[in-house]
Amino acid sequence: MSSPAVDATKVDTGPIPRMLRIREPQRMRNVELGLIAVAFGITTLALVLVQLATMGEVHAGIFALCAIIAALTLLLHVCLRVVAPRADALIVPIAVMLNGLGITEIYRIDLALENVGWDSLAIRQIAWTALALAATVGVILAVRSPRSLQRYTYTAGLFAVILLLLPLLPGLGVEVNGARVWIQLGELTFQPGEIAKIALGVFFAGYLVQHRDSLSMVGTRLWGLRFPRGRDLGPILAVWVLSMLVIIFQRDLGTGLLYFGLFLVMLYVATGRLSWVLMGLGLFVAGALAANQFLTYVRGRFANWLDAFNPSVFNADGGSYQLVQGLFGMGHGGLFGTGLGQGMPYITPVSQSDYIIPSLAEELGLVGLFAILCLIVLLVSRGVRIGFAATDDFSKLLSVGLAFVIAWQCFLVIGGVTRIIPLTGLTTPFLAAGGSSLVANWMIVAILLRLSDAQSRVPRLVVEK
Repeated sequence: MSSPAVDATKVDTGPIPRMLRIREPQRMRNVELGLIAVAFGITTLALVLVQLATMGEVHAGIFALCAIIAALTLLLHVCLRVVAPRADALIVPIAVMLNGLGITEIYRIDLALENVGWDSLAIRQIAWTALALAATVGVILAVRSPRSLQRYTYTAGLFAVILLLLPLLPGLGVEVNGARVWIQLGELTFQPGEIAKIALGVFFAGYLVQHRDSLSMVGTRLWGLRFPRGRDLGPILAVWVLSMLVIIFQRDLGTGLLYFGLFLVMLYVATGRLSWVLMGLGLFVAGALAANQFLTYVRGRFANWLDAFNPSVFNADGGSYQLVQGLFGMGHGGLFGTGLGQGMPYITPVSQSDYIIPSLAEELGLVGLFAILCLIVLLVSRGVRIGFAATDDFSKLLSVGLAFVIAWQCFLVIGGVTRIIPLTGLTTPFLAAGGSSLVANWMIVAILLRLSDAQSRVPRLVVEK
């Protein structure tokens, strides 16, 4: 007698046992809470070491301000317990740890420069962290279903373009260190391009989902690769032109590379076609050669990269002095570092923002720098894992794209300060001083948390006996 047929695709829509429904989310949130406590413990110890090394005593002022950050982080944790209990348990602790290390090193350099007032960069970074955590809670409460963002695909694209144009408006945009990427509202300056990268991620994900078939299945085969038709080249050419315009008019090499790299990776994930990557690399090389030929500041960065120790380059206005000082600082740190508060990272220009990585490497050493890189890699891998586990294409593309934003930005920064690639002017996510980047990256964390919670709630496939 034959056994009954097995339907392996039937969805279990019945009630999940109460023990399974409650214990797993609670366990994840308990793990998250414990790791957050560890992150704050390490940050507190680091601040104590900085004060003992630089002042010989411990002052409670900075810890009172950090207590506000701890309270807001606890609020975020409670919010996740209530509205997103199945969200990834490692993302928030990693972000808190990186953010805390950044505040510690910024505070250490403030003490060395005797900049300890309410307008110091460390106090500002704490204030921006508080605002970023509040924005994270707001995004988690507002975006109940990440897939709903797909309805705003073209709205997000228009919003991103508006944000990119704001710094070019007279009376609103201001130029900082040669780049016109900031807007000023009273005493507050903000970089709208940081928020634009999130809007562009939403736009790219929605657009590629709608046009994936024509971009991946149609074209001419050549040398074993399928190349797209001429009419399908519009999207990559448009983004390439947008990136070049950012480099030309806003004088921001890093942001232009960030946008183009984001689209290229999301295009490859959506289509799986290596030909898009090859064409993108070709456009990148052409753009780099043209920028080096016609844009003075880009040519200067290539000269600093290729011939940093040449005295004429080193002593030139906008030369390689900063790059070389950062390299010497990392060399001074050696394997285990000089110890928090015992190095000289402050002699490198903008050591609290663009050069926060050499500052940390000098005082924490190569071991400490590897630990930071491991945290960044783990954070990115969680984002990619969320994307691969997603059941819809939009969530998959958005998650991978946002994770790539963090990875690509870290590569451009760390590669620049270690002289692997030319300097781009970007800041290291969560670590460097700067409110715009901090708020944007915490918002990315919020979206990743929502995406991870949504994919964990998908009904599981079971076998009916």
